Amino acid sequence: MKVYIRSSACVSPQNTFNSVDFLTDIIESTGTRLKAIEPDYKEFIDPKQIRRMSHVIKMGIAAAKSCLTQADVEMPGAVITGTALGCIADTVTFLTRIVEQEEEMLPPTAFIQSTHNTVAAQIALMLKCHNYNNTFVHKGISFESALFDAVMLLNEQEADNILVGGVEEMVDASFAVLTRLGLYKRWPLSNLSLYNTPTNGTIGGEGAAFFLVSSEESSDNLAQLTGLKLLYKPTSIEEDIITFIKSHELSIEDIDLVITGKNGDTKNDEIYKSLSDSIFKNKPLANYKHLCGEYPTSSSFALWMASNIVKGGVIPEIAKEGKFELASPKKVLIYNHYQGKYHSLMLISAT
Repeated sequence: MKVYIRSSACVSPQNTFNSVDFLTDIIESTGTRLKAIEPDYKEFIDPKQIRRMSHVIKMGIAAAKSCLTQADVEMPGAVITGTALGCIADTVTFLTRIVEQEEEMLPPTAFIQSTHNTVAAQIALMLKCHNYNNTFVHKGISFESALFDAVMLLNEQEADNILVGGVEEMVDASFAVLTRLGLYKRWPLSNLSLYNTPTNGTIGGEGAAFFLVSSEESSDNLAQLTGLKLLYKPTSIEEDIITFIKSHELSIEDIDLVITGKNGDTKNDEIYKSLSDSIFKNKPLANYKHLCGEYPTSSSFALWMASNIVKGGVIPEIAKEGKFELASPKKVLIYNHYQGKYHSLMLISAT
């Protein structure tokens, strides 16, 4: 069964949310982390509820509701999210209060909203949706796992018009820990010069991207999700990519554009450099993590970007690796890995 992306919405460190322009008004930031540009949440959430919601919940609800509005769908057949760290701000708040108040008289709100499935649950509560609801917490392939679940539901005809998304927030506590572990750079730099300074570490990021996937063909669909594959510590990613493409009766020559998860970290980018010298040689390449930063579900931003590239037929100049001209790409391959362990492949085609 074919899987189509009907609509998408993305909250990110760029002007991506309900913006007419497609990555033309780029936000440059100097530092070691990128913060999401938050929309006017009053359009999507009751103002009385906003003050009780954490950053990631608000981002997720806004992206989900905007996605439904674009597709003119009131009730999704299922709500599926992927997140590695979940509502970490509330988790930190609750743990801090445990220590400060010596485990006595603890307000329950932060604990209730600290669970990973809070975003999906809040979306369902606001929509009064009693359909299938699930959250995947699979580290660097959390979003891809959620998307895989949606594809299986469509193939089994258990649901249609499935709302699936990837959400992640960055807070000071988690950023400090991950920086000490060497994931992020220790000195400020411009996100637009990320690939010009290949050193240890990358820049942090956050965001929420939601998609409405369906089995119904329509001229209004953004793109078709032709293929999806998850890999854990593959021994030969080059062979896996070739096998993946062949499984869809295609060859590497049929791929018009490759979007990679290159993030400016020397060790992280070794795989991408090796592939650009082999099977991706002479292929138009694009990057995205200098726009949204690095986080476990950043591949949702890549899928948002790929879907809009296929639909609009234009590759944003800021995303191109090097200079090339390519009109109306029809098949886009997304390859991303997180910390060298969690690898994913997504094949996007024009409808």
